[in-house]
Amino acid sequence: MNSSKEIIMTPTGNKQKRVLLIMSSLDEMGISGKQTGTWFHELAAPYYILTQAGYEVVFASPDGGEAPIDLLSMKAPFTSEYTEQFLADPVARFAAAHTRKLRNVNAETFDAVFFPGGYGLLWDLASDSFAIKLIRDFHAANRPIAMVCHAPAILRDVKAANGEYLVKGAKLTGFKNDEDTEIELLHHLLFSLEDELKLRGAHYMSKANWEANVVIDGPLMTGQSPASAAPLAEALAERLKT
Repeated sequence: MNSSKEIIMTPTGNKQKRVLLIMSSLDEMGISGKQTGTWFHELAAPYYILTQAGYEVVFASPDGGEAPIDLLSMKAPFTSEYTEQFLADPVARFAAAHTRKLRNVNAETFDAVFFPGGYGLLWDLASDSFAIKLIRDFHAANRPIAMVCHAPAILRDVKAANGEYLVKGAKLTGFKNDEDTEIELLHHLLFSLEDELKLRGAHYMSKANWEANVVIDGPLMTGQSPASAAPLAEALAERLKT
């Protein structure tokens, strides 16, 4: 009798499901000179929620290497238990300082992708051909695409196989104009996430400023603001169980 344990493989052929977490490589908001980067809580929360659920998380960015973190998000009241844990974790800090170059990543070896927010991505990931193709391919294969805060802006120019915008008719959310206006940054942005996605036919759904809000439509999983990072990661972790 064969007493060996059965090895259960994932659709990507992995024994352990893998999540690619993609950060922006930019630390400035266009010509404004304002410092930016990935919003810390939106990086730290999914990292720990997903790894503690048993999944492998791999960091990537357009340029590779150290990906900038928004300095404001490293200060109270924007910090959290997850950011404190991240700062005290040499493995996590090493991973963020040595992200893989996105163009060199074999996306087929990942079961899901998570895009944390931050303003820098409006200037790089939103027009990055590798990120756009990855989203299109993941959506076609029904692999989860989780995006929080400003990250849904990357959907702006993604098109489906039929030539229509991927977001046409899709339910989604993301950082709203009122939230950008409240922190006096809307006029510094390259484009408005809310406006552009609505123009492309998305059913944009928001709640009160800064409130947690997660919207799921097929493989597309979006969160409105930093408060949505943890519940979005938890929803993704649950989805990857199936």
